[in-house]
Amino acid sequence: MPQIHGHCDDRFAGVREAFEENFTERGELGAAVTVLVDGATVVDLWGGWADAARTRPWERDTLVNVWSTGKGPTALCAHVLADRGLLDLDAPVAHYWPEFAANGKESVLVRHLLSHRSGVAGPDTPLTLEELYDWETVCARLAATAPWWEPGTRSGYHAISYGFLVGEVVRRITGLRPGAFLRQEITGPLGIDFTFGLPESETHRLAELVQERPDRAAQAALLDRMTPVAVASLLNPPTGRAAPNTPAWRAAEIPAANGHGTARAVAALYGIL
Repeated sequence: MPQIHGHCDDRFAGVREAFEENFTERGELGAAVTVLVDGATVVDLWGGWADAARTRPWERDTLVNVWSTGKGPTALCAHVLADRGLLDLDAPVAHYWPEFAANGKESVLVRHLLSHRSGVAGPDTPLTLEELYDWETVCARLAATAPWWEPGTRSGYHAISYGFLVGEVVRRITGLRPGAFLRQEITGPLGIDFTFGLPESETHRLAELVQERPDRAAQAALLDRMTPVAVASLLNPPTGRAAPNTPAWRAAEIPAANGHGTARAVAALYGIL
């Protein structure tokens, strides 16, 4: 059992117990958890290791790629613009991003992007990892893609495309990608330790992502059942086990999938929402 650091209010002792059980019963390597109530920090715990070799302890300021948790901060950028009257959630996306109107998307509204209802769950042509790392390439592909279903009629998870779609609207209005806008308007002024991608100067604080080896048979069976929409959303391109630990992934801006921060930062950002 690794040593657990930080503090936990007595009334939330169950959170500490559950956190410890992740290590004793579920094979947790390293982790952190922070809980805010009415702006006050009532739980702030961390422990374990930041690498598979167990050479680096998880510290108070250890950063981790938080995957889809970055969708919230991406949405926050859009909501800040809406709050300032610069973004109309009921306006067509093409009002801000004219190229997006291609292939039947002229009626897609900004709120459809935010609620996974645009039909653009992913590009309709294959992307390579190198192309995923290029903002302009991904946005051009998404703008040219026909919706996978009639926009606004149903919801379907925009696993990777969400960050580019919402983020490009932010860029068209402000001239800044969501990472720069978030830093300028929110995380910088408030001292929140969160970025899209990760500056090379901060990699010494980064936790290695360690995934269990997949059950090949179960994985193959799952792939056989996946619809073309699911493939477009989740596997275009397939990131694999290694990509998120590479410098290329960290250097890119993929707001729906490569936000990096501490548990404390995530709690602060979602507290704002």
